[in-house]
Amino acid sequence: MSRRPDEVGIAEFKAKVTTLLPRVARTGRVLRVLKRGKVLVEVHPPGRAEPEPFVGRVRGTATSVGDIVRPIGDEWAAGAD
Repeated sequence: MSRRPDEVGIAEFKAKVTTLLPRVARTGRVLRVLKRGKVLVEVHPPGRAEPEPFVGRVRGTATSVGDIVRPIGDEWAAGAD
């Protein structure tokens, strides 16, 4: 069961940033900063915001279907009437 992230408006974030950021680090909870009711940015605790490595990200997701260069054997005429 995941907990709902904390949410604050951008004006409140600006006014209380020095207390909000240490709270994120201490509690481990995500903080969403809203602008006009929409999420502008999410602040994650240290260690959770690391992106996945780019190299090898899609390893194992493709399958080989054979030779894609060899002609299939069917004759056809492009643009024939």
